[in-house]
Amino acid sequence: MKPLPIDTSRRRFVAALGGAASLAGLSGCAVSAAPGQPTPQPPQPRPTTVPHSAGAEVPRFALPALACDCHHHIYDRRYPAHPSATLLPDDASVADYRLLQQRLGLQRNVVVQPSTYGTDNRLLVDALQAFGPAARGVAVVDTGVSDAQLRELHAAGVRGIRFNLSFLVGITADMMEPLAQRIAPLGWHLQVNGNADRLLAVGDTLQRLACPVVFDHMGQLPQPQGLKHPAFALYARLLDGGQAWFKLSGAYLTSKRPDLSDVGVVARALIGLAPERMVWGSDWPHPTKKANDKPDDAAVLNLLDDWAPTAAIRQRILVDNPAKLYGY
Repeated sequence: MKPLPIDTSRRRFVAALGGAASLAGLSGCAVSAAPGQPTPQPPQPRPTTVPHSAGAEVPRFALPALACDCHHHIYDRRYPAHPSATLLPDDASVADYRLLQQRLGLQRNVVVQPSTYGTDNRLLVDALQAFGPAARGVAVVDTGVSDAQLRELHAAGVRGIRFNLSFLVGITADMMEPLAQRIAPLGWHLQVNGNADRLLAVGDTLQRLACPVVFDHMGQLPQPQGLKHPAFALYARLLDGGQAWFKLSGAYLTSKRPDLSDVGVVARALIGLAPERMVWGSDWPHPTKKANDKPDDAAVLNLLDDWAPTAAIRQRILVDNPAKLYGY
């Protein structure tokens, strides 16, 4: 891993919902809530066009205060791509993403290191610094990372590492177990991305990890097989054992229907298994989609209104669960 330019600084729905521990604004400033003070109203979404996103409308439902987008990326061609990277999207800046936050009414965000930059986390760290305390990060590291570098990443706001099994750039799958042991004392998680067949192939490893495992994009169960795919049994075991979290994101990656209702069946099943370990992500700037085929991010968020049709469950998915997973 390259040096970092850091200036440090289960089957049940639950009735009891935890409160948020801090306040955060779109400006990136986080302010601790004083005891006894009510949680402030969330920001009013504003219709606006956003780079890498179709449409300009706001969500059809009201987001709770401190709502978190737990999966998006930042791209900047001033930072060198890894020589073996094959996914090379157009630039998507912090300023661009702030427009999305304003449009949707989001206040917290998780920046995920894309495969484009391999284990060079400099852009991730710089983005986290620009976003401020309302942001967290997920990095990519190999087994050569030092303890000091892990501590630097933690100070920058990183709370997990990612293995993109679809685009293994600078890392290999056999690094998962040793790195999970390294990051567990920090309270981090290991995030995995890949189609269901790839994830099933490393299922034994995922069940042995010394830290929680977070699945990108609902584990990418292929359609129309969906819940009948054998990987779903693995996901259910991990959820039932308390080891797994899932990101309700990327529905368009596997759907075979224009309304994405087939993936909605998967989302509802996962929420039914463990609503306390579900989080939501936009996947902006949608790096696997062509420039003329970007989804409408308000419509993407509206799917959550279908999958989790009560305000109490959406509060859990958008606020309380991210606060626990990312240490807000």
